[in-house]
Amino acid sequence: MQKTERVVVVGGDAAGMSAASQARRMRADLEIVAFERGAYTSYSACGMPYYVGGVVADVEPLVARTPQEFLKRGIQAHVRHEVESIDLNRRMVHVTRLEDGAALSEPFDHLVIGTGAVPIRPALPGIDARGIHALAILEDGMRVRQAVERDRPQNAVIVGGGYIGLEMAEALVMRGLNVSLVERGASVMNTLDTDMGDVVSQALRDIGVTLYLEESIDGFETDGGKVAFVKTDRRTLPAELVILGIGTRPDTVLARNAGIPLGETGAIKINARMQTDVEGVWAAGDCAEAFHLISRRPVHIALGTIANKQGRICGINLGGGYATFPGVVGTAVSKICTVEVARTGLNEKEARALGLEYVVGRIDSTTRAGYFPGAGKITVKVLAERATGRLLGAQLVGIEGAAKRIDVFATALHAGMTVEEVQYLDLSYAPPFAPVWDPILIGARKAAEQL
Repeated sequence: MQKTERVVVVGGDAAGMSAASQARRMRADLEIVAFERGAYTSYSACGMPYYVGGVVADVEPLVARTPQEFLKRGIQAHVRHEVESIDLNRRMVHVTRLEDGAALSEPFDHLVIGTGAVPIRPALPGIDARGIHALAILEDGMRVRQAVERDRPQNAVIVGGGYIGLEMAEALVMRGLNVSLVERGASVMNTLDTDMGDVVSQALRDIGVTLYLEESIDGFETDGGKVAFVKTDRRTLPAELVILGIGTRPDTVLARNAGIPLGETGAIKINARMQTDVEGVWAAGDCAEAFHLISRRPVHIALGTIANKQGRICGINLGGGYATFPGVVGTAVSKICTVEVARTGLNEKEARALGLEYVVGRIDSTTRAGYFPGAGKITVKVLAERATGRLLGAQLVGIEGAAKRIDVFATALHAGMTVEEVQYLDLSYAPPFAPVWDPILIGARKAAEQL
């Protein structure tokens, strides 16, 4: 009798459970077991700031599928179980059941590592004080909301001006807190160029956030074990609540300790089918590398869109099919109240690091026909390769209707289009939706004129 193949998944969110679900669709005979250290599976981590801000009233809508729903699909998903180590020789994972500390050992034929990314938590004085939060798993968002509603803090400090920092700043302003944001760069959102980040910085000021740019955090002062002040290299800020939004790093401790090779980015090295360099071991999502279609290099980009796609590819291959993941262009969007922010491809810093010569087209336009009610500002920045006119990247900042325009640029990047080609795309037009020359087309034309 043929032995049933056993798949063990480490990590119960986007990549891991997408892989498990797709493998189950492909093969009914697989035994699939997943371990998640948190209390929830398949949840929307991106929804946490909106839950904290009260836009999303309850936590349940953020959970796509529960362990009970996975069990009905023939997938055993164990929450509050932390995988402590991987034994590649014995093909075994060693697990701690967190509710009682029991030690378990689980064999595998195939192993999927979907451990995600963890927030950067610098070793600063007072960093472990109560009231200092980083958002990684759903319970982190629940703890922040509980702290806001239970403790009624007056002053909050956001450390770092990335996506999470900006979205949490908005959430806490909506909750009525005095919000300060400390960023060591010259503007917020370092995935944008500084001139575009300046527009976003002003949007934060406009909603009441106090910005302290080009300042570094030195530590935290506490009172009875709880945070009371944030110390920068220039000042001391009162804070009963601190959010760490410095960034994330791939959670590769298990993989590294097991001897599974990492790539040049520090994330797990994989091929286009999500296979690691170890037979029968797969990786996907925020813990793994991806291939950047413009730079033609491995990158680490922690986004749920990439995690879900890589998980699906992994599951197809696990189930006996054949699929490859072509790569990414780094498309991302966010918003600060009424101001939307988007980017894709390379920014100027990234293009320079690759040694590319490029031109820039930057324009200010409107999201709708200028005379139509609700029309507002949109700034578009386009980068193109000087020698060829190839589109390299784009950034957008504007009011409602701005951000999703980035998808046109992302599609053009996937297609390898030039800015000359983009400027004449047959995009839709009606006064409620766009000017007759859409800002996308004007931005591309401006870049083309520089060639």
